[in-house]
Amino acid sequence: MHLQGVLPILPTPFSDNGSVDEASLRRLIDFELEVGVHGVSILGFMGEAPRLSTTERKQVVGTTVDQAGGSFPTWVGVLAFGAAGAIEQAREAQELGAAGVFVAPIGVQNDQVIYDYYASVADALEIPVAIHDFPESFQTSLSAELIARMANEIDGVSYIKLEDYPVLSKMSRIQKLAPGSIGIFGGLGGVYFLEELQRGSRGIMTGFAFPEVLLEVYETFRGGDPERAAAIFDHYIPLIRYEFQPKIGLAYRKFIYHRRGVIESTFIRPPGMQIDDYTSAELASIIERVGFSLDITGVQRVELPAA
Repeated sequence: MHLQGVLPILPTPFSDNGSVDEASLRRLIDFELEVGVHGVSILGFMGEAPRLSTTERKQVVGTTVDQAGGSFPTWVGVLAFGAAGAIEQAREAQELGAAGVFVAPIGVQNDQVIYDYYASVADALEIPVAIHDFPESFQTSLSAELIARMANEIDGVSYIKLEDYPVLSKMSRIQKLAPGSIGIFGGLGGVYFLEELQRGSRGIMTGFAFPEVLLEVYETFRGGDPERAAAIFDHYIPLIRYEFQPKIGLAYRKFIYHRRGVIESTFIRPPGMQIDDYTSAELASIIERVGFSLDITGVQRVELPAA
C-alpha cells in the first residue's frame, strides 16, 4: 500500500447557469498542485456526484486526470444501487486514468451481501478500492469485523475512508483485526485529523478548503515533531470545526474557494443549501481570526501566532 498523505475531496465547480465549469476545475487542480497535496479525491458527496449525469461524471474525471498530468493521483467516488452500476462507474474511472476508487456500500444491511458487493467491484478492477464508511450519509453500517474481513480476504480492497463515529476507537479496532492489511484515511472535515495520525492513519480525504493546514499538520507530524503538529492543529481547529457543518458545509467551501479566486461561482445544484450574508461574514471573521485572508489568491502560509 503506497497511498498516503492529504488527498482533498474537491467540489465540482459549476457556472452560474448550473453547467460544469471546466475552467474552474482546472484552476482548482492547479491550486491543489501549488499547495503540494499528495492527490485529490473527486465525485464524493462534496462533488455533488449524485447530481451529475454520466456524461458530466466522465467530464469531471477526465478533466481532473488531464490537468493533474500525472503529478498526483486522482481518486474517484463510486455510489450505485448494485454491483453492476458500481462496476460501470469504477471501470470508467479506471479507463480515464484514476488511481483508485472510494466505493460507498450497497444499501442493504447484510454483511454477506456487502462483502460480495465489494468483492465483485474489486475483482472487476486493476486499480485499488477504498471502502467509504460513512453510515450517516449511506444509512449502511459496516462493523469493524466486516471491514477487517474484507481487508484480509479481498484482493484489491486496500484502503478505507473512515467516517463512522466513534471514528477513533473504530480505527484502532480495525487495525487490531487487520494489521497491515488496510490503509486507513480519515475524513469528517479534519476534526479528528491529529488524533487519527496519532493512531496510525495514513492520511486524510476531506473537503476542508484550506488544505494548506492539513498538509502542514501531516508533514510536521510525519517529520517527527508531533508537538508542533498539535499546536498547528489546535490553532486552526476553530475554522475546521466551523466549516464542517452538516448539510451546509459545501456552501462554505465553495464560498471560500470562490473568494480565494479558484472557482468562478458558488452555484450548488438543488437541493443544496446556500449561505446568507450574516453567515458569510461570520465565516470570514473566523478565517481572519486564525490568520488567513479571503482577499489573497493562491496558497497562504500556515504559521502559529507569536508567543
